[in-house]
Amino acid sequence: MKNIAITIFSILIIAALGLYLVSFQVRETESCLMMTFGKASQPITEPGWYFKWPYPIQKPQKYDSRMKVYAPETEETTTAGGEPIIVNTYVVWRISDPLLYYNTTSKVSNFEEELLRSQIRNIQNSVIGRHEFSEFVNSDASKIVFESIENEMLSELRN
Repeated sequence: MKNIAITIFSILIIAALGLYLVSFQVRETESCLMMTFGKASQPITEPGWYFKWPYPIQKPQKYDSRMKVYAPETEETTTAGGEPIIVNTYVVWRISDPLLYYNTTSKVSNFEEELLRSQIRNIQNSVIGRHEFSEFVNSDASKIVFESIENEMLSELRN
């Protein structure tokens, strides 16, 4: 009786380890890129339980696909008239295509922060530099055009 319990327990442990070696789970908040022999082969964006070859052949590379907020430090820039203005910007982003993200960021660490920081700085300086100070601060509310300035920055950032 004791030998049967040990045998069943051993079979369960071996089965669990075998299942762990050939399967993985993608959660709702994740997207995954299957790496076959170190090369990206197929993106997985749907949550679920998937099968794979053992580690040396295939390895899942998981990414968090939830919305992330990047808010660089506040900066001073000048308007079209040369008046200094302090600007606080933020970007909300997420990984929607893991293959494109991997191909873009695989060779650089902290790529998204560096890329976002430089793009935000360049775009905010160029867009704000095209507008007068009175379009930001004015006693007449109809002359303030925050929404159009935000839309300009967003359209340039999307490009």
